[in-house]
Amino acid sequence: MAFKDLIIEKIKKQFEKSIEEVKEFRGDLSITIAKDKIVELARFLRDDDELCFETCLDVTAIDWATRKNRFTVVYHVYSFKNNFTLRIKANIDGEPPQIETVSSIWPGANWYERETYDMYGIVFLNHPDLRRMYMPEGFEYYPLRKDFPLLGIPGSLPLPDKLE
Repeated sequence: MAFKDLIIEKIKKQFEKSIEEVKEFRGDLSITIAKDKIVELARFLRDDDELCFETCLDVTAIDWATRKNRFTVVYHVYSFKNNFTLRIKANIDGEPPQIETVSSIWPGANWYERETYDMYGIVFLNHPDLRRMYMPEGFEYYPLRKDFPLLGIPGSLPLPDKLE
């Protein structure tokens, strides 16, 4: 049995009703799961003796702008034992969009979740240090959202004084 088939079989067995989509494209496997099961899935993927997804390589988001579930949070996790990267997705909606943090499962996700919060405004519930990374704390916008103007919002950021 190929490793991809093993992943699919184990996840479907454990999270049958929470799986929204399993998709393979150009050799990459993506699994979309209900947002309320993300922590359970993360723990299962890390702790399963055969799967061993020990690290989170990246967390990012997609802003679909007009879809019902406006945002999709995307996690790339890696199994050193199997030399395999798995993409996990969770669709979220609401304002502010929220999902549980996986930083308690994969500590490396901490930084990526902060970046995703800063750029998209997605709140990672129970995150140990959710604050802005690049933008000032008082900045009320999220630059990678589709509704953020390409040239920025005039006057939204204080500029440094001119040197004379």
